[in-house]
Amino acid sequence: MSSPPTSPAPSDTSVPDRTEVPAPPVPELAGRWRLRAMASPGSGARAAEDLDLVYQWMRTPHVAAFWAQAWTRHRWEQEIDDQLAGAHSRPVLALRDGVPLAYLEIYRVCRNRLAAHYPFLPHDVGVHLAIGDRAQLGQGLGRELLVALATAVLAEEPACRRVVAEPAVANVGSVRCFLAAGFRHLGEITLPDKLAALMVRPRSEGDLPT
Repeated sequence: MSSPPTSPAPSDTSVPDRTEVPAPPVPELAGRWRLRAMASPGSGARAAEDLDLVYQWMRTPHVAAFWAQAWTRHRWEQEIDDQLAGAHSRPVLALRDGVPLAYLEIYRVCRNRLAAHYPFLPHDVGVHLAIGDRAQLGQGLGRELLVALATAVLAEEPACRRVVAEPAVANVGSVRCFLAAGFRHLGEITLPDKLAALMVRPRSEGDLPT
């Protein structure tokens, strides 16, 4: 699915109230979906199990091809702790009927490198998504999850006008999934590690970037 930026955006003093924008939300989802915020891997058995799951998923060929993060378990432990220590991104697992299905990073665009590539608003929220089990692909589950997630983010945070993503153009299945979930394809952007499709789910037509 959507592959992640590997570094935050440079400081930009023109962004209004950047330091006052909170960390991205981890909302409650409707229906059969639930988000489980990841905790520091050293904080207990559940946190360690969640880390093991992400570590395994990132090493599967269909995820590694676009995320390029088939790291050691220790490096993933550091990555989760780094995300939890800041206000840029929140690592979460998406569960369907109580079973972990996907790893997500919900991030704040104003603190991400994506901010340099479109006229963002301070509370824009971005998402990276990886469905770990290849057998679960092609069943509409990614679309279903993205609809639930975007709807919940916009409902929980009134100041957020857009949910965005930047999957690799080469990841045709991911781009189709975002389109099916109601995201709009607003063009292509060149990032250091990929040619990406800028996907935007606006709160209303008037909230689309211009």
